[in-house]
Amino acid sequence: MLLKSIISLSRRQKSSILMAIDLMLVPLSFCLALVLLNDGAALLPLLRAHALEQPLLIAEAGVLSGLLGLSRIKLREYQGEAVVRSAILASVLAVSSAVQSKLAAVEQSPGLHVVFGLLYFTAFFFTRLALTRILTAIYRNSRTLSRVAIYGAGRTGMALARELRNSDDFVVCAFLDDNATLAGMTMNGVPIHSGVHAARVIEQYKINQVILAMPSVSTDKQTFLSQRLEKLGLQVHSLPAFTQIHGGQELLDLMRPVGTAALLCRDPLNHELTAGRNAYRDANVLISGAGGSIGLELCRQVVACRPKTLVLYELSELALYNAEAEMRLLAEATGVEIVSVLGSVADRVQVMQVLDRHGIDIVLHAAAYKHVPLVEINARAGMANNVLGTAVLARAARDAQVKRFVLVSTDKAVRPGNLMGASKRLAELIVQDLAARPGRTVFSIVRFGNVLGSSGSVVPLFQEQIARGGPVTLTDERVTRYFMTIQEASRLVLLAGSFAEGGEVFVLDMGKPVKIIDLARRLIETSGFTVRDARNPDGDIEIVTTGLRPGEKLHEELMVRKGAQTTAHPKIISVREDHLSELATAAALRDLREAIDRGSETDVIAVVARAVPEYAPQSLPASALQCQVVQAQRNEQAADLPAE
Repeated sequence: MLLKSIISLSRRQKSSILMAIDLMLVPLSFCLALVLLNDGAALLPLLRAHALEQPLLIAEAGVLSGLLGLSRIKLREYQGEAVVRSAILASVLAVSSAVQSKLAAVEQSPGLHVVFGLLYFTAFFFTRLALTRILTAIYRNSRTLSRVAIYGAGRTGMALARELRNSDDFVVCAFLDDNATLAGMTMNGVPIHSGVHAARVIEQYKINQVILAMPSVSTDKQTFLSQRLEKLGLQVHSLPAFTQIHGGQELLDLMRPVGTAALLCRDPLNHELTAGRNAYRDANVLISGAGGSIGLELCRQVVACRPKTLVLYELSELALYNAEAEMRLLAEATGVEIVSVLGSVADRVQVMQVLDRHGIDIVLHAAAYKHVPLVEINARAGMANNVLGTAVLARAARDAQVKRFVLVSTDKAVRPGNLMGASKRLAELIVQDLAARPGRTVFSIVRFGNVLGSSGSVVPLFQEQIARGGPVTLTDERVTRYFMTIQEASRLVLLAGSFAEGGEVFVLDMGKPVKIIDLARRLIETSGFTVRDARNPDGDIEIVTTGLRPGEKLHEELMVRKGAQTTAHPKIISVREDHLSELATAAALRDLREAIDRGSETDVIAVVARAVPEYAPQSLPASALQCQVVQAQRNEQAADLPAE
């Protein structure tokens, strides 16, 4: 009943109520100022002395409030300029009070009028804030209005929330987002919760509508989210559909996301990489690292190909849980059997059991530690997972006579300047060695550039920094990178794997590399802000350079050898890189395994340096690397000496 009464009030009635509150605050603030400055003593005589001032101050407050339009400003819009207007009103009233006291010859400390002005502004501000909170709480607990959660706390979600604040039909209660780093934060007074806890958030705020404000996310991902949220009894809208129904074309244009082409500086190739799907139809497919950014998108694409069985192989329990939940929903329409396996690809016993039990035909190996600084300071763990894990899975695939094995690699493997890149190059050498041997399995490698939107990539980091108001940090203004979308990356794997003959390294033609500083500028500008620099000192967001991270290169490459060949697809390049002999590969793996077992990071790095001659560490001086190699050789010689 209370909410209906509030909603039924006209705009004029609401303004009148706010005006009345503003006028009541004048005598209350003045009386409180008198009490504070006079310790409550002889209050009645003081009030009588200032009795003539109060009606005049109240009248002045009414006139000024009307001129400034304060009572006509909606509660949810009381911010920025409106706060400044209320400060002007309080200042004018304080000056007027001082003038009237002087004209009336009332002896009083000048501080009274200053305190009165400060108290009035404080009371005005917190009254508006309290009324906003109270009404929002009433709206959120009412069934009269649509209580909305916005899925996606990025630029698009923020724009949508700002627009809905001006609507009388909706109240935004919460943001939901899959970025765990945002959970617990608030954005314009609206709390952000993890998407994993959607059911709890919906119950807490009694939400009845969810708007998916993530137009750049793949259709499969949005379908999964819609199905999951609809099962909770909610109305789910995608952003374009919602804006067409409730906001019109103007709202749709305002919240159009940053185009992928604008970040890539080229047209995306999503629609050009749709061939090769028949190779996966009715096949038994295993995807390692299925819960990661690339692995999960591979799972979505493979499910659409209608395989017989899809095995999700993942080390992280939480990532596997989320991946399985999404794949089971997507598989309902296709009849694909989803199998979840929790474990490490370095566990040979488990890997062989899984390959044999499910009769795997195709392995897409995306499991790897990929964050350069972390692998740089955790060489032993990085090599054990990226190199030995690849060796175990690839050899098991050969022994199980799997038809195709595709290794997901990176451009950082080309003349690597860090341990992560070196680990991926060594993994490539292992796969190339197996491809050179006779056998039924066709081994191939796909090299990615930087994938837009993957976990830990630069674009989500920049977007988060922009949302916080900056600064945007980059390591060096000269850094360039090749970029591709997550859809391009996954489709490249599927397509290249379908026509591989064995031993090839496939690379997507990604055009020219992009300067990271240019990417940062585009993201700031497309988010509606300006860059603050020497040329524009009044800009919104500053770009700060922090220096190259350990192991980071200024520029990445896509291949070592020249003479790349075209393939059945014009945008996919094939190159056959040099590789180690079978004996050298076996020796490198043996030495690496022994160094890892000894627990020596120094020995691990030395083994990698010998096995990957083009490894040129950016974070270690050449002399330090040479010392490590010499030390490792001494260790080997000592191990060969007979015990006394």
